[in-house]
Amino acid sequence: MKPLKVALLGCGVVGSQVIRLMHEQSADLAARIGAPLELAGVAVRRLGRKRDVEVDPALLTTDAEALVARDDVDIVIEVIGGIEPARSLIVSALSGGKSVVTANKALLAEDGATLHEAARAGNGDLYFEASVAGAIPLLRPLRESLAGDHVNRVLGIVNGTTNYILDKMDTTGASFTDALEEAQTLGYAEADPTADVEGFDAAAKAAILAGLAFHSRVTAAEVHREGITEITATDVASAKEMGYVIKLLAICARSDDGRSFGVRVHPAMIPRTHPLAGVREAYNAVFVEAESAGQLMFYGKGAGGAPTASAVLGDLVAVARNRLAGARGPEESTYADLRAHPMGETVTRCHVALDVADKPGVLARVAELFAKHDVSIQTVRQEGHGDDAQLVIVTHRATDAALTATMEGLRELDIVRAVASVMRVEGDE
Repeated sequence: MKPLKVALLGCGVVGSQVIRLMHEQSADLAARIGAPLELAGVAVRRLGRKRDVEVDPALLTTDAEALVARDDVDIVIEVIGGIEPARSLIVSALSGGKSVVTANKALLAEDGATLHEAARAGNGDLYFEASVAGAIPLLRPLRESLAGDHVNRVLGIVNGTTNYILDKMDTTGASFTDALEEAQTLGYAEADPTADVEGFDAAAKAAILAGLAFHSRVTAAEVHREGITEITATDVASAKEMGYVIKLLAICARSDDGRSFGVRVHPAMIPRTHPLAGVREAYNAVFVEAESAGQLMFYGKGAGGAPTASAVLGDLVAVARNRLAGARGPEESTYADLRAHPMGETVTRCHVALDVADKPGVLARVAELFAKHDVSIQTVRQEGHGDDAQLVIVTHRATDAALTATMEGLRELDIVRAVASVMRVEGDE
């Protein structure tokens, strides 16, 4: 059969692996699709740059717009990242009737609506499995396999860099700075790790997951985001003593009445008996809770050139099959149009460590403040002696607004010398 022609935008860590897999598995891919794939061109920033894979120089171009506009191109793969020029190139491809495979989580989370509308107008496919959790098949199960079910919650570790750092802090007692330096040395963290350690990467992924799970449009701006830069070795050690481990979690959950949902990314303590507690180093794992299917767990390599390219190739096969059949994959599903509620309405639990004066009546005054804000205390223990003591309190479930108001009130009490640590608790409801 006539080959399907593929334009590749980007030839970095992921793009080079896409080319390698297309070459090495060309016969298998052709058999699975029903027609061969042919690389029509590769758009790069610099032609003379040394690359991780051998590419025919005749295929290389710095004119991505012209490559996307070619009439003979059937499918465009975008792995350059960022907002622009990626958005303009993808919209151009979709508007021209081409199908697009992308790994661009930041763009999907910021302006996915524009991309989906362009796909609908151009009657092409938009697939993006590689945008979340690397090689782990996660988005397609949400988009297709669970289309007949009612997803209530998605909870997981979706950033390998932060998981590696927190894992090293937990297993070796390292500080955040030392663990970050080790992650950078091993290539798990960028020279500028801000997107990872401040939670921006995980927030973009959480927005995509929530949109698929709850059939509503969600942007990264609607995701409550906190990073891990304030986590100390003392926090990690304290959690360990209580039988918990600290992880950066992405949590997407419907409200109890089903009329809204919350999306958040923040560090949290989870019990060491929870399956997510055993996710080590740079791996990812995600729980999906659905009414009929129950709990499903997806685990694997969440980043890296080869794992991400695996997800890209899976989408490439799917859109190529659709193209041959004259069909399209599933469109964006936003029929529910649920409200993304603010963090204050989210119900959660909290672990609080307070440095207090060690004298009679301290615990009573602290407990009175918790009661004032309708926050119930589950456990409390006191450590230290002499003039200084530390109260470690774990609450029952309450709204985040109530918990925040309680923390603000504690900081104003004359008996509280410092609110040493505040950490949400998840996974043991």
